[in-house]
Amino acid sequence: MKKSIIACAVQQPCNRGRETNLAYSISQIEQAAKQNADLVVLPELHLDHYFCQSEDTDCFDMAQAIPGPTCETLSAVAKTNKVVIVSTIFEKRAPGLHHNTAVVFDKDGGIAGTFRKMHIPDDPGFYEKFYFTPGDLGFTPIQTSIGKLGVLICWDQWYPEAARLMALAGADLLIYPTAIGWNPDDEQDEKQRQLDAWITVQRGHAVANGIPLIACNRIGFEAAPDHANGIQFWGNSFIAGPQGEFLTHADDQQDTLLITTLDPNRSEQVRRIWPFLRDRRIDDYGNLVKRYID
Repeated sequence: MKKSIIACAVQQPCNRGRETNLAYSISQIEQAAKQNADLVVLPELHLDHYFCQSEDTDCFDMAQAIPGPTCETLSAVAKTNKVVIVSTIFEKRAPGLHHNTAVVFDKDGGIAGTFRKMHIPDDPGFYEKFYFTPGDLGFTPIQTSIGKLGVLICWDQWYPEAARLMALAGADLLIYPTAIGWNPDDEQDEKQRQLDAWITVQRGHAVANGIPLIACNRIGFEAAPDHANGIQFWGNSFIAGPQGEFLTHADDQQDTLLITTLDPNRSEQVRRIWPFLRDRRIDDYGNLVKRYID
């Protein structure tokens, strides 16, 4: 990132059907472009309701090829509005082989690159291992006209190794499209602990690597097909600076556009006073490749 960019995170509901969801995403991209945004990030799997609340083979019909219909639409939107767009799509790579894939569209409408979600959760209400094969593209920043984007997806956000590898490969900022929320049965104190942990770990990635971070979550309640409660997606999308400071932060209630300016000189200055990359003891990190140090 050689010059300042205007970045936007779209916090939106995704429970109104694919056509409506996509139309809403496009309308928000257009609104962001009118505010001179260079980069627009959409929530994880923004095309559809969060289908991973249950294991249903019919949901594989929702997957599509990359490039495919949604790519064609968003390529045109990126080119018309002269913005970089980050979208995540349920990718059909082959029969029985699917990924949760981020696609980055550059300002000229071309696909700058893709990232397949690396860490796949399997928890009550988040049965992603049933649908998604772990990514095989590694932790490689995507080069765009506005800089190198370290795009990761949701569950990847809990892993400092993923953020670090993106930073070590030259990422100018970290980007996390997300679909995360509360179980309505949980006590309020537990809900707050979960939200605080989610925010804190990501702000820590920004601090540890000295670069900005965009966390973009969906909003609203989505019922589960096989039990009464479903998930209340907690919003709280935010953009943080290279010391983890909030540049803009949404609440847990409203769909909104978060827009702020990211200055690469800020990252440069922070890394000069906090040179964490310089002081890494790479000669003694070999055990990080082990599952556990017995």
